Amino acid sequence: MTSELQLWFDPSKCLIAGEWVAPVGGQVLPLIDPSTGQDIGAIARGQEADIAAAVAAAEAARHGPWGRLSAAERGRILLTLSRMVAARADDLARIEAIDVGKPLKQARADAVALARYCEFYGGAADKLHGQTIPYMDGYTVYTLREPHGVTGHIVPWNYPMQIIGRSVGAALAAGNTCVLKPAEDACLTALAFADMAKAAGLPDGVLNVVPGLGAEAGAALCAHPGVHHISFTGSVQTGVQVQMAAARNVVPVTLELGGKSPQVVFDDADLEAALPFLVNAGIQNAGQTCSASSRILVQRGVYDRVVAAMAARYQGLQVGSALADLDVGPLISRKQQAIVSGFLDQGQDLQIVGQGQLVNAPNGGNFVRPTLFAGVAPSHALARDEIFGPVQVVIPFDDEDEAVAIANGTDYGLVASIWSRDGARQMRLARKIRAGQVFINNYGAGGGVELPFGGMGKSGHGREKGFEALYGFTVLKTVAAYHG
Repeated sequence: MTSELQLWFDPSKCLIAGEWVAPVGGQVLPLIDPSTGQDIGAIARGQEADIAAAVAAAEAARHGPWGRLSAAERGRILLTLSRMVAARADDLARIEAIDVGKPLKQARADAVALARYCEFYGGAADKLHGQTIPYMDGYTVYTLREPHGVTGHIVPWNYPMQIIGRSVGAALAAGNTCVLKPAEDACLTALAFADMAKAAGLPDGVLNVVPGLGAEAGAALCAHPGVHHISFTGSVQTGVQVQMAAARNVVPVTLELGGKSPQVVFDDADLEAALPFLVNAGIQNAGQTCSASSRILVQRGVYDRVVAAMAARYQGLQVGSALADLDVGPLISRKQQAIVSGFLDQGQDLQIVGQGQLVNAPNGGNFVRPTLFAGVAPSHALARDEIFGPVQVVIPFDDEDEAVAIANGTDYGLVASIWSRDGARQMRLARKIRAGQVFINNYGAGGGVELPFGGMGKSGHGREKGFEALYGFTVLKTVAAYHG
């Protein structure tokens, strides 16, 4: 390990049944710093046997002390964990910055969000109620919300802390036990969180973490008959495989997949207010965000002004190592760098109007200059496909109908934004645009722990975040009692 990365746990081990154990196969994977390309340690390469042990531990735990706790007691453990995460936010941020490559300030925001998720779901645990249903004379009918049992969580490398918070936090609040498979490219904060959860009083086996490759540990988790619900965030291609594996065991799946999210800017928009959102929503975490706003649709009356303003902002973007804490850090891996560079090659004949600048970027880091394209046809690959890098395209439109057609013109439907002062137009487009979240005169609403999140089309199905996630992590049971 480098002196920059100081851990209080051993990342070459798995956490199973409350114990740090070496993977059964004894194998490890390299831990690479995206900012330098250097090997800085090793993580466990968990496989099918490790997943089987984790599922068995989770199954035993749900029938043990955890299953006998009241909802309020579960909530108190999550609230304790929230305070512990908040107290170590700086430590977690530094680990995440080095592991993922995101600037420190962005990593710290993720740590704060993780604490908030634990706080939200800790407070919500004892407020997940059933209902009574008016029925025929002589009957009392009511519903119960019960945990699925063992839930599997496959978490990607771009926002480990946030996605653990919104999926594992909700699952625990609802009374499930969990097996977490973090991405092999970034699993350190997942392991740190599990260690902190144990210290917060979470009984052994309630949260188990098995790092490893998706094709090995991830596939084993999805196919295991002892897993009763799967939460997956990642690519469309992998999401299809997850759903197919789960279908063999008739297991429900929550899928949060890709996006090609538009921001739609009308002539009457407050451009000064819109500009920071137009750029920041595309380049945050080096564009490696499912809900990144990679398409900017602009009405022709203000098109030139918006392009010029965005281009000027792009020219001022600084790109460097995560710990330099600039606007943009490196991409997660050489593979992702090659993918994004391939998309940029496809745009060689297009108009590049702005690019960020590398600032003391270490040799060997996975850096790509943020790039803004203008005048892009909606059918072009840069405007249609998910790039997962700091690349945005600006597309002109004439009227509402054309704007809606372009906004809905991809396979995705995750997030959209409407910039207009016309209230009726806001309502019309919010209904017509195909997206799981629509923001009006903002983008993202500050992260919104409370706001249900999920997609349509190839962006996935099911909802995370907010109270809605608790419904997804429970099974509704109807009880009809005849008493005459």
